[in-house]
Parts: sequence; structure tokens; C-alpha cells
Amino acid sequence: MNKDNVIEKLRDDEHYYGDFGKKYLSNSDISALLTNPLALGKPSEPRPAFLVGGYFHTAILEPDKLKKYRVIPSSTRNTKVYKEMSGGELCLLKHEVDAIEKLTDTMLDNEVCKAMIRDSNTEYETPGIKEIEGEMWKGKADIINHNEKLVIDLKTTADIQKFKWSASKYNYDSQAYIYSELFGYEMVFIVIDKNTGQLGIFDCSQEFYAKGKDKVQRAVDAYRLFYKNEIPKNVGDHELKRYIKEELRK
Repeated sequence: MNKDNVIEKLRDDEHYYGDFGKKYLSNSDISALLTNPLALGKPSEPRPAFLVGGYFHTAILEPDKLKKYRVIPSSTRNTKVYKEMSGGELCLLKHEVDAIEKLTDTMLDNEVCKAMIRDSNTEYETPGIKEIEGEMWKGKADIINHNEKLVIDLKTTADIQKFKWSASKYNYDSQAYIYSELFGYEMVFIVIDKNTGQLGIFDCSQEFYAKGKDKVQRAVDAYRLFYKNEIPKNVGDHELKRYIKEELRK
């Protein structure tokens, strides 16, 4: 399958997040590879924060797909109504959807943000693949603005004043490096504070990209060590010892 066919297949979330897409590393793998490589690919418990974030992205980028979300008129997820209507599935609460719609309106009512998001030559939810540091990686860009030559990622945050510091914690630096490699443009984050509605536009410094590249290199080293039985030159002693222990347990 050639690159164009792969990218076309990855447009479908079922393939992107399923077995087909798992053949590629992604930024969501960085945390596991740097902290617990043996957890790579293991499913995580669905969390309300991810569901809320997904709804926010869909509301701005693909509003025609909002019908896929189940919304329950309950104040919490502990009520009898929620438990009966959800059937054990994680669902959105009505007040969460109301809050997201306000954030969506705030972002799109801002002329600068709207111009970047709704420019005449933009693509939404666009996948890309490329060999980076000797391994194949994938990514799906929220927005590619070809007129401005930018990859734009939408983020919500609990405190926009701390976004710069949380960017490293949540591996936005490695995301910026990977996406700049995948799509060939600089990366920008459009961020909205969930509590205040304050907006911010954050570009990426060369230092930020460099920190992201370093994470990717270390993640690749861990991936090769734990999954390809290769010992990279720069692998840390603690990683090597951990790998040996796991091999001895088999």
C-alpha cells in the first residue's frame, strides 16, 4: 500500500486508532515509552476529560459528527438517571455540552482565531505518516492552514496562565516536533481556558522543538530496546537494567 492509500485509510478513526494505525508510533505513545515501555499499546480507561475534549474538537472541526456523542440530562455520573441511560458507557452530561458550546462560540467569535481556523485553504483532521528517527510515525493534525503554512492544534486548559509549563508535562513539545516533521509547517496552539474563556495563541520556539526532538529520540531508543531487542548507543543504564529484568521473568 502506497503512502497516499495509507493516509486515506487513516482518515477513518477506526483504522487510525485500530490495528492498522498501531503499526505506527504516535505522540500518544511518548509517555509510555519514556516512563513504562511495557505499557505501550495497552488501552487506558476512558476518562470524562478526554470525552469533553473530543466533543470540543468535533464541535469546531467536524460539527456534522456531533450526533455520535450521547448526552444525558444528569447533574453527575452517579445518579440513577445516568446509570440507567448510559448502560455502563461513558457519556457526556448536558451541562458539559453547554459549557463546551460556550467555549466553541468564544473561540469562533474571536476574529483572529476564526481567521486561522476558517481560512480559505485549510484541512481538518488530516493524517500524516513519515519515518522519524528511523521509525514510522503517524499524526492527525487538527487544522492545516496552507495559506499561513501552519499546523494548528486546539487545546483546552484549566489555567491558561500555566499552559507554557504544562506543555512539557503533556508532551506538546514532542507533538510539535513530530507534526512539524509530518506536515512540513511550523506548529501553533490555539488554547482556551475552560474556566474563564480566555484565549491564547502559542507558537513554538526552537528550544521547544529541540526538547520535543530529544523526547522522540529517547522514545525511539526505548522502543527499539524493549520491542526490537536492539540496544541503542544512548540508552540509559536504568532502562537497560529494567529490560534485562523483564527478559529474565519470561
